Amino acid sequence: MDKKYYVYIITNKPKGTLYIGITNDLQRRVNEHQNKLIEGFSKKYNLTVLVYFEAFNYIFDALNYEKKLKKWHRNWKINLIEKNNPEWNDLYKKYFF
Repeated sequence: MDKKYYVYIITNKPKGTLYIGITNDLQRRVNEHQNKLIEGFSKKYNLTVLVYFEAFNYIFDALNYEKKLKKWHRNWKINLIEKNNPEWNDLYKKYFF
C-alpha cells in the first residue's frame, strides 16, 4: 500500500481565518484540530472545518506544495477553496462520516 501525504486547509467559517497544514493521516489530524488537541494557531482561532485538501504520493511534493500555498495571497487561497468547494462544506464530514 502506498503512503499518502496530505496538504490541507481548515477554517472557522467561510472566508474566515485559514490554516494550512500537512499530514500523513488526514482523518486523525483533522480530528485533533476539532477536539483542540493541538496547541497553537488552530486552537486559538477555533479552526475545525476542513475545506480543502490534496493528496500526494511523495512527502517532498507535499512539503513543496504546502510551502507554496503558505506564500500565496489570501485571495488566491480563497479562490482555490471556492474552485473545489464553492459552498465551503466541511469535507471531513463528507469523506469520514
